[in-house]
Amino acid sequence: MDDGIDVVIVEIGGTVGDIEGLPFLEAIRQLRNDLGKENSLFVHLTLVPFIKTADEMKTKPTQHSVNELRRIGIQPDILLCRTERPLSQGLKDKISLFCNVEKDAVIAAKDADIIYEVLIAFHNEGLDEKITQLLNIWAKKPDLSKWEAIGDAIKNPKKEVDIALVGKYVKLKDSYKSLNEALVHGGIANDCKVNIRYVDSEDIEKGITSDLFNVDGILVPGGFGDRGIEGKINAIEHAREKKIPFFGLCLGMQLAVVEIGRHLAGCKDANSCEFNEKTPYPLIYLIEQFVDREDHLQTRDQYSDKGGTMRLGAYPCALKPGTLAHKAYGTDVVQERHRHRYEFNMKYREQLEKNGMIVSGISPDGTLVEIVEMKGHPWFLGCQFHPEFKSKPFDPHPLFRDFIKASLKGRQERQKCKKK
Repeated sequence: MDDGIDVVIVEIGGTVGDIEGLPFLEAIRQLRNDLGKENSLFVHLTLVPFIKTADEMKTKPTQHSVNELRRIGIQPDILLCRTERPLSQGLKDKISLFCNVEKDAVIAAKDADIIYEVLIAFHNEGLDEKITQLLNIWAKKPDLSKWEAIGDAIKNPKKEVDIALVGKYVKLKDSYKSLNEALVHGGIANDCKVNIRYVDSEDIEKGITSDLFNVDGILVPGGFGDRGIEGKINAIEHAREKKIPFFGLCLGMQLAVVEIGRHLAGCKDANSCEFNEKTPYPLIYLIEQFVDREDHLQTRDQYSDKGGTMRLGAYPCALKPGTLAHKAYGTDVVQERHRHRYEFNMKYREQLEKNGMIVSGISPDGTLVEIVEMKGHPWFLGCQFHPEFKSKPFDPHPLFRDFIKASLKGRQERQKCKKK
């Protein structure tokens, strides 16, 4: 084990009893034998539902789940009981008795208003103390002041902004879970509540709807497939023309390039080859088509090793001084995570830059455009990577922080104008 690491948490997802999870459960059963009981423990997350018609909480799902684990040789040491209501001591005792766990190892995992309060709730239930006891390790009293401050910042913000998230998976909001949290982190950094308005990009295929009016910022996330693409381009055009802070991620960045090409650079019917392979202006096209020069063969090999034509993992990005990106990061080179197949077509860089687009981030070898911006716009930035994956509540990603900051500034300026 690496120096400085005392505990490793390994999560086995899915539902106990599903056949596809059995190999993983068998792996941790064997791991327990290898490590010994004093060096490992099983924490099982289970459900204690409330049946409204009976006005009663039921422990049977928990009992059956634990019984399935015991049947394959795994005895949980701690039970985290997911519940929407407080778990009485009587129910805890019942679960302890029929699931063969200690009474103080039955922990209520009641639904929290804010995910960052879960840690505090677990501490109040004694989870951290029980874990250290079972692993026979010493730990000083935890300092939860930072987590308490995070909860307070979210619950009692001094300001607020409205951000339109324009996507095609908005009916299932958890599809954008990482984005949602990164926006919250950006709000924390600005002592600001972020109200997310989910806008279905298909609804704005034929034009801008009221959902994009009276918002302080517009974010277009990544995605695959051609559904809702024209709606996203309409939203980007609206953000550019109305000077609304815009943030495009992965596909959002690529569509920003297409929008600029179509409406500013004279590239009529420009598109990405992902959606139209016969477009007269392939501003975005497949990596395999792009890396065909001899000096790009090494790049092609890197892609082939990481998922065929998909660029995955961390890649360096050199930032142009004086740009929004450079100001946000405060450094010259950054590393960001990627997950995409299509790239900016360098053939059109000069034409687009002559018409207002700025390449503010590029691979150190100058072949892959990573970040684009727009001249004369208060905050317009699209990035090829996924910054949401690196954002943390204590350390918000710089781009999300500055996007919310710009959105807040625009809102405050409009409010001042209304008062005048």
